[in-house]
Amino acid sequence: MEGQLDAYCTHLRSERQVSSHTLEAYRRDLNKVLAFCEKQHIDSWKALDIQAMRSLVARLHQQGQSSRSLARLLSAVRGFYHYLNREGLCDHDPANGLSPPKGERRLPKTLDADRALQLLEGGVEDDFLARRDQAILELFYSSGLRLSELTGLNCADLDLADGLVQVLGKGSKTRVLPVGRKAREALEEWLKQRALANPQDDAVFVSQQGRRLGPRSIQLRVKAAGERELGQNLHPHMLRHSFASHLLESSQDLRAVQELLGHADIATTQIYTHLDFQHLATVYDSAHPRAKRKGNADNEH
Repeated sequence: MEGQLDAYCTHLRSERQVSSHTLEAYRRDLNKVLAFCEKQHIDSWKALDIQAMRSLVARLHQQGQSSRSLARLLSAVRGFYHYLNREGLCDHDPANGLSPPKGERRLPKTLDADRALQLLEGGVEDDFLARRDQAILELFYSSGLRLSELTGLNCADLDLADGLVQVLGKGSKTRVLPVGRKAREALEEWLKQRALANPQDDAVFVSQQGRRLGPRSIQLRVKAAGERELGQNLHPHMLRHSFASHLLESSQDLRAVQELLGHADIATTQIYTHLDFQHLATVYDSAHPRAKRKGNADNEH
């Protein structure tokens, strides 16, 4: 059995010319199958059937192998048996029709409300980078924007007088979102600094050279803020999840939160059509920890 496996790896390297990394991954997965066969006293690749493969997958899953890893293993087995079949060494594929167990859906990581406030309430220097980064953080948490939505934001999309922002979401769908008072103030301070960079276009967030910030640059700035203020890894989607989590905890209005996030779930599209923006804005103002787009700031705690 091992000799045929060696021959297959030689075939992958010399004829298929796969990379050394890919070859190592294939060999590692197929060695697991080989070890299983030896323990089960299966003495040929012809004797390995679908029931045995199903048993192996279940065993590896119980040992903590992820669905992605098991899918890769099954793919390796199919490739190997395709080779064996072509060489006339076998006439079946024990992985045919098998799929890995579905993995548990990982819950998104969020900041609790106190940690979010700790991130945002630190002192802000009155300079270009500090004002820009504060506005980025506040807008992510205030309005739950996706990274791509914030990156593509133009000044014409902002209506700070009314505390609104229009974003272009997935599927080129636009939506209007409320912007909390703290985020609006941060944006107003940032726009004063932005003008000093002689921006090359209408981008809200630009570099010191006036160029639109790309996704990677924004990710790095958010990461740096998380390490500096919280001592932890932080990324834009964590702020979006935190926005949704905190708003939902307070409002208990799942439909409104989904609408604010711009989720395009077909099953709930009809529900969303019955929600008007005024309702969404009311939910936002009453529930978001840093909302209060209008009204007396002295009433905030």
